[in-house]
Amino acid sequence: MSDERESRQEGDAVKIKTYEDHSKDADSGKEVAAGAEENSAKKTGKKADRKDERDMAAKLEAAEKEAGENYDRFLRISAEFENYKKRKDREATDFRKYANETLVKELLPVVDNLERAVETSADHEDAVNCILEGVDMTLKEILKVLEKFAVKAVDAVGNPFDPTFHQAVMQETSEDHPDNTVIKELQKGYTIHERLLRPSMVVVAKTASE
Repeated sequence: MSDERESRQEGDAVKIKTYEDHSKDADSGKEVAAGAEENSAKKTGKKADRKDERDMAAKLEAAEKEAGENYDRFLRISAEFENYKKRKDREATDFRKYANETLVKELLPVVDNLERAVETSADHEDAVNCILEGVDMTLKEILKVLEKFAVKAVDAVGNPFDPTFHQAVMQETSEDHPDNTVIKELQKGYTIHERLLRPSMVVVAKTASE
């Protein structure tokens, strides 16, 4: 009986040890599996990090390329604008230099008439009449030129005084004209395209004080 008991105890001990060994192996297997999963996660994380780095590098390269293209475009536009400014400056300078070219060309016949009047008067006995005729022709030519450029004389005498177009230099008592009427014109005024060039210098009537 004693031997059977000891034999059973030994068998139970073996079973317990075998169970413990199996448990340890299972725990060890779990640890190995967990470690493998951890290593796999680390590798996956590293791959993801490398992919992010490549993506960032590609984006940075694209941004640098775009920035370079924008800078080149800016330089071209700046150069074109500078050329435009220089061209406009030259055009403005030429305009200021030659703006009166047409007017001067129209006035040249007036100079011709004056020269002819002087030459004719020098060889003519009736020099005064020749000069008068020449001056009259010249005045008519000048008025024609002014008319071409929309220059007109201000209508003053006989009209009510208008400070927009008239400049009163004095007043005269008059019984023949209403008060504040222009009765004399000392210097003609002119407009160009209805804009005042200079006002007429006039004498304005006033009623006699009682």
